[in-house]
Amino acid sequence: MNLHPSLARLPSLERLAFRELCELRSYARNETILAPNEWTCAFYCVESGLVRVVVEGREGAQEEAGVTTDFIRRHDFYLGGSLSEPQYRAAHRLVAVLPSTLYLVPVSAMRTLCARHHNIALELVEGVSARMNVLRRQLQRVSSLSSEEMVGRVLYKMTQIAPAGHEVYDKRVTQGVIASYAGLSREVVNRTMREMERRGVLLRDAQGVHVSQDFAGTDFGALPPEV
Repeated sequence: MNLHPSLARLPSLERLAFRELCELRSYARNETILAPNEWTCAFYCVESGLVRVVVEGREGAQEEAGVTTDFIRRHDFYLGGSLSEPQYRAAHRLVAVLPSTLYLVPVSAMRTLCARHHNIALELVEGVSARMNVLRRQLQRVSSLSSEEMVGRVLYKMTQIAPAGHEVYDKRVTQGVIASYAGLSREVVNRTMREMERRGVLLRDAQGVHVSQDFAGTDFGALPPEV
């Protein structure tokens, strides 16, 4: 097992020693991994499953009222704080979209590793930059696309980050999660998906939810590449 592809290039003894510093934890679907304002001394690396990053709504609102800004998939890091401090206060909520296992990587261990291997630090920075670009594109889509176009693009994204086969996404991904990322209400997402099923361009079965790339390209134009 490698926490991140960049760590595979470490000498085997150093890689094993680093892994020994990390803690592996499992989380149920929809379980909160990290709450806003919670102090933590770890970064989070997904070993299996899928995790979403949520910006909370108004105080007292239901959890799904928050906005999903990002998804953390296998071998991706959530770097919620600075390497300069041994701990940080979380600004977002991390929630397991699917049953997930994560490695909790001590901030101090990551800082030591980056100081010793500058290429790893650079790759982590590049990863954060790429995720920011994805977020900017998502915000642009939310402000410019119709609700049907937005739902179609998010459904196709699910086939990439929560696959259950070719052009199929895991049916355990809820409409609430899709709505949270699309910037729409759950009622709008439900109505749109039922209309897609009626037209025969969306299929739900025991395997999962089928969303073809041809359907996405025909109805919504070519999809830009995702990171």
